[in-house]
Amino acid sequence: MTPAEIHALFDLQHRASREHVEVPLLVRRERLLRMRKLLDEHGPVLAAAVQADFGMRSPRLTEVADFFVLRTLLSHTLKHLAGWMKPRRVRTPIFLQPASGFIHRQPLGVVGVISPWNYPVQLALAPAITALAAGNRVMLKPSELTPHTSAQLALLVAQFFAPDEFSVVQGDANLSALFASLPFDHLVFTGSTAVGRKVAQAAAQNLTPTTLELGGKSPCIIDGQCDMQDAALKIAHGKLLNAGQTCIAPDYVLLPRGREGEFAQAYRAAVQRLFPTIEGNADYASIITPRHHARLRTMLQQAQTQGAEVVTIDPTEGRPAPPTVGTLGDGASRQMVPTLVFGATSQMQLMQEEIFGPILPVISYERLDDAIAHINSGPRPLALYWFGQSEAVQGDVLRRTVSGGVTVNDTLMHIAHDNLPFGGVGDSGWGAYHGEQGFLRFCHQKSVLVQSRWALGSMFYPPYGARFDQVMGLLRRWL
Repeated sequence: MTPAEIHALFDLQHRASREHVEVPLLVRRERLLRMRKLLDEHGPVLAAAVQADFGMRSPRLTEVADFFVLRTLLSHTLKHLAGWMKPRRVRTPIFLQPASGFIHRQPLGVVGVISPWNYPVQLALAPAITALAAGNRVMLKPSELTPHTSAQLALLVAQFFAPDEFSVVQGDANLSALFASLPFDHLVFTGSTAVGRKVAQAAAQNLTPTTLELGGKSPCIIDGQCDMQDAALKIAHGKLLNAGQTCIAPDYVLLPRGREGEFAQAYRAAVQRLFPTIEGNADYASIITPRHHARLRTMLQQAQTQGAEVVTIDPTEGRPAPPTVGTLGDGASRQMVPTLVFGATSQMQLMQEEIFGPILPVISYERLDDAIAHINSGPRPLALYWFGQSEAVQGDVLRRTVSGGVTVNDTLMHIAHDNLPFGGVGDSGWGAYHGEQGFLRFCHQKSVLVQSRWALGSMFYPPYGARFDQVMGLLRRWL
């Protein structure tokens, strides 16, 4: 689209949002049901588009990582939407009685969404679903790194929604910059911290509030008292889902010193269980582009040069390779073998940047205090994971660390809980769009006070005198 066409589309949605400020429940539900129909009828087409963009990513992986999350979100939202929309009465202080007060939840207007490539359907449509539920119009700019998926989203959204309801804008990074500069009523961005800063700066020119879902180095703490086999399996799943290209993937492990060999062995067994083979296995996604793949290889080479121990995990080692799970796509050359890195230091690139790949540094610690100090010395992470059995230690970790979210004795799963807000803190972002918290993020909570004909507000009117002093003295005793 040209800049003129994008501005015209925005103006169309802006006018519609101002001409139809109140969006009834039935209209909102009908829009969500259209979204459900889009997914139900065209899921295979979208999954094939994702496969074409990655080169190697099975439709089943897209089913669980994209579609299932969206279906649960839709189901939860449809179930609770009527309740979320109701005005909320609030208690009125005695000096304002018999007036009454309530909060009216209204749509903001036009919500912009800039979505990433790693889960190109889920992270495009999830914020759109919540914004539509809140009664807004939505403009979506999907990633240029997944052009097949973006094109299908544009076609399908145009088929199921009017342009003044929900529209998709396609283009490169320059168009994203233009998109971020539009005077939206709210702007959602999911991506890297570096780009998130640029988006926030562009939005600030229009005083546009933002929700930034960024990344960071999400730690995983293994306590001395835990089931190492169970922990390694769940860490491997969280790390290797989508080949590590997940914003809340465990970015590094903090492990009690002396248990490095035990963890390496358990992690290797977990990889072999989850992915009996790597090359040609469509359940094990390829790295999205050659450029991203080269960056990960450079990280490993630098770490090895600086003295780290790099342990690659070939799940077929010592046994015949099983048949490949699938032969879909051309991304086998970018299917990166899972790798552990021992002895990583803060000077290495893989400990300075979010990895976004199947590389897992393992940092040894002597005491829990050391692990917590390591986490608190860096930017606040999007997610934190803790594995252990002691509720006291668990509570200590929760109290002494700050992160966007936490899963205890597992990874990733807090994002699937629709009653838990999902979002970052500090460098990992701000705002949330899951469940009712997300609904409220895309609402204006308008304060309304309804004055009574028996109001006593005149007691506060001038001229002030003895009667005023008596009233204020009485109120001071009540307050």
